[in-house]
Amino acid sequence: MTQAAATGNILVTGSLAYDYIMDFPGHFKDHILPDKLHCINISFLVDKLKKQRGGCAANIAYTMALLGERPRIVASAGRDFSEYSAWLSEQGVDVSAIFRVDDEVTATCFITTDRADNQITGFYVGAMAKAREISLKASAGPNPQICVIAPDDPEAMLRHAQECREARIPFVYDPSFQVTNMPGEPLWSGTIGARALVLNDYEFAVFCEKTGKTEAEILQTVELLVVTLGEKGSRVKTREGEVVEVPAAKISGVVDPTGAGDAFRGGFVSGLVRGLPLALCGRLGSVASAYVVEQYGTQNHAYTRENFQARYELNFGKAEQSLFRDASLV
Repeated sequence: MTQAAATGNILVTGSLAYDYIMDFPGHFKDHILPDKLHCINISFLVDKLKKQRGGCAANIAYTMALLGERPRIVASAGRDFSEYSAWLSEQGVDVSAIFRVDDEVTATCFITTDRADNQITGFYVGAMAKAREISLKASAGPNPQICVIAPDDPEAMLRHAQECREARIPFVYDPSFQVTNMPGEPLWSGTIGARALVLNDYEFAVFCEKTGKTEAEILQTVELLVVTLGEKGSRVKTREGEVVEVPAAKISGVVDPTGAGDAFRGGFVSGLVRGLPLALCGRLGSVASAYVVEQYGTQNHAYTRENFQARYELNFGKAEQSLFRDASLV
């Protein structure tokens, strides 16, 4: 039997947010005139709107909790977060290190998705702007094994990375959508010394362009480079030159792609912190993300361990090691 999860052994920093997810029943490209890009004024009539629990830190932590971990979120939230916090706690997420900002609302994201799964997103930072005031070292438990630095206030991301280095806490650097907002120098500063850098293929191209770093140079400072490839799965490269190609898990149909990347990260890091082989870590992420895209919203999916195991085996065959923290519960 594997050891039960310890509270605070996985730290997850990043955004906490409410998502307003909207579906546009057409294609953005049909409404954007290339010769008018200098004066865009477009209104999309959406046919679905729903308020959802979101934010990268919560999305990642939720998947980890489903897989038997007890992650501790280190992030900031507003005066409207009480119900969300209680719900996360019920799911098995440690919310004791969430910093409350009484004079602000929780960060809010407005996401519109077209029929081709292209997305246009607007984000109000709200209480997230205070994340830079949080000390990761003060929020860590007695034996943190790893920290996930997910998209957040840029100054907070840099502070968390520096504190991880100072406290010798291995960390996974996941700048995600912040690659489009952060200049190259701070992007690279946050990456230095990371156990892993995780991006999707588009974000990775932007990261390389902004930092001026090649893949080889990146792997001189990080142990693992993980690039997700959408329906093509993901690719993991190690400093030693090993390349692991991970197929995507089969899905019944895409309902909403929002949050799939966060679920992948939750699955991947859950495996990584337990010392599982990289291929198994990637496959955990693939199956976890498959559940997300089949539901509307980022945390509306759920599964029993038996269901998850069966789905894993349907895609990849029987795993050589337990997929969950407590093997007796499978």
